[in-house]
Amino acid sequence: MTKKNKEIIILFVLSIALSLFGLLMIYSASYYSASIRYDDSFYFVKKQLLGLIVGIALMIFAFNFDYHKVIKLKNLILAVALVMLLIVFIPGLGVSSYGARRWINVFGLSIQSSEIAKFAFVVFCASYMANNYEKLKTFKGIIPVVAVGGIICLLILLEPNLSVTLCVGMVMLLMLIVGGIKLKHFLILAIPALLLVPILIIIEPYRLQRLMAFINPWANPQEEGFQLIQSLYSLGTGGLFGVGLFNSRQKYLFLPFSESDFIFSIIGEEFGFVGCFVLCLVYIVLITQGIKIAKKARDRVGSYLAFGITSVIAMQLLINVAVVTGSIPPTGIPLPFISAGGTSLMVFLCAIGVLGNIAKQNLI
Repeated sequence: MTKKNKEIIILFVLSIALSLFGLLMIYSASYYSASIRYDDSFYFVKKQLLGLIVGIALMIFAFNFDYHKVIKLKNLILAVALVMLLIVFIPGLGVSSYGARRWINVFGLSIQSSEIAKFAFVVFCASYMANNYEKLKTFKGIIPVVAVGGIICLLILLEPNLSVTLCVGMVMLLMLIVGGIKLKHFLILAIPALLLVPILIIIEPYRLQRLMAFINPWANPQEEGFQLIQSLYSLGTGGLFGVGLFNSRQKYLFLPFSESDFIFSIIGEEFGFVGCFVLCLVYIVLITQGIKIAKKARDRVGSYLAFGITSVIAMQLLINVAVVTGSIPPTGIPLPFISAGGTSLMVFLCAIGVLGNIAKQNLI
């Protein structure tokens, strides 16, 4: 086995291992609430298992599908993603939950459009940057990337989904930095974006309430501060080595979204700081593999595409962990490969397949 083949195997093994661990933790975090609400303790596990099976099939397909063909389909992929982002606002097709319209109802299945849009943007960005890398040193040259990224961010923000908006925005800036954007142009983009965040928080009452809960969750422990307090209780109870698998107490309807956005809290409670540290190390190895593949890609477009995919994983991981540990204001975003969410899992595994195809072509 060559060193490069080993990199591909590590990439796939870690991705599937995280997904299988996610199934285990989804069951642990949700079997009580699922039995109460749906009379089926495996309700969330079944949906995730379907996502895993389809996701592995997509990963295998993407691994054997030349990523250059993916790039050729960039306009179609982007158009589909934009249409899907618009469909969520159509009554009857868009599904509303907890005041947000983020899902499309397709034959009884819910598809989260923003999960697809993130990677559609990466494909477009990689293609444009590879074909216009010399223009990226001019402000005019980066306008198409900023325009497309801005449209996607706006549509996701209207759902509303601030966390995914921030993820897409950060990935856009990272890809432009790798593409060679000048510092002054970066500041022209970054400073207004940073100033826009507090404005977006202030103009929406629920975001302002979340900010207040972040600053002092104990000011209103039964309302806005409830989720963060319960998350901190969960992590604190876990201590160094955790209370043991299936022994979490916060999952008994204390911690909302314990199987999805806040599953890292349950992991911390059951496996402790050591378990969380090991899990983060696994992610770091996976992200490192992605960066290595990007550096060794046989062409510029493959390098940009690999870096973009890896950036999405890294940014989403960072935001999720920061939220559940109270490092940033509460906002919902799945933990890659682990949180309950079939669309998220399928899209991430498919992206890993594309990453594997880039690595495979490095061997040629």
